[in-house]
Amino acid sequence: MSISISDLVTVRSRHPEAIAEAAARRVRRPLIGDSGRLMIVAADHPARGALAVGGHKLAMANRGDLLERLCVALSRPGVDGVLATADILEDLLLLGALDGKVVMGSMNRGGLAGASFELDDRFTGHRPQDIERLRFDAGKLLLRIDYEDAGSLTTMVTTARAIDDMAERRLPVFVEPFISRRTGGKVVNDLSAEAVTKSIAIASGLAGTSAYTWLKVPVTDDADEMAAVMETSTLPAVLLGGDVGKSPQDQEDAYEKWRKALGLPTVQGLVVGRSLLYPAEGSVETAVDTAVGLL
Repeated sequence: MSISISDLVTVRSRHPEAIAEAAARRVRRPLIGDSGRLMIVAADHPARGALAVGGHKLAMANRGDLLERLCVALSRPGVDGVLATADILEDLLLLGALDGKVVMGSMNRGGLAGASFELDDRFTGHRPQDIERLRFDAGKLLLRIDYEDAGSLTTMVTTARAIDDMAERRLPVFVEPFISRRTGGKVVNDLSAEAVTKSIAIASGLAGTSAYTWLKVPVTDDADEMAAVMETSTLPAVLLGGDVGKSPQDQEDAYEKWRKALGLPTVQGLVVGRSLLYPAEGSVETAVDTAVGLL
């Protein structure tokens, strides 16, 4: 039996076991469905303190509003599942929104946005045993490599062991690699073709096996360079959305870049969050349906 968002606190405080019960009875599905493509809505940003969307610094801070937007997105045809941290996935479990959906647990959120230790991105989220225990379908981790920050090496080694651990359980893990650097004290991801190519090569070679590894990659600054970039690896990949900008034109430009890259042989789908849940123009329904139409 599902509940409403206003009931969540009562259930959590009086019946915490309801989360495990909801996970046990959740109806599962294959990672890749009949469409042969993958459309995942991402909502794991709040746990890093990354709450901004466009020009709104705390856009994702209202949990009830975020859950409403996620439930709308998950109800749209063509949406395969959701990526989030434990708190959000467990709310969605209690709301009955995850039946028949792909559920991806976010694994490392320790690299808080703006922190001095941001690139030492420790695994503070789902562990492989949590994903297995809750009958979730996959994990996702973020790997940002700054050649001048030793914290990146710690993250890279821990990432490799997490991939090993997931593979031992035959659970897919989506690795989101970037070459990054600090500019004016802020971590910036390099989206040049050379940097994205290097990040894919590094991520593909991590761990004792790549059998269950997927890549989650950005579209390069010049979308026309993505074809050569994606030839770096044979691992299946999905495109990430990110914060696409503040204006409707920014959103249209992002759609066009995704459209071009989705035609490449190794690209299997999209993992997009903020730009669909908080679109610069129009409703969540319209934004999600437009993204699904690109697949």
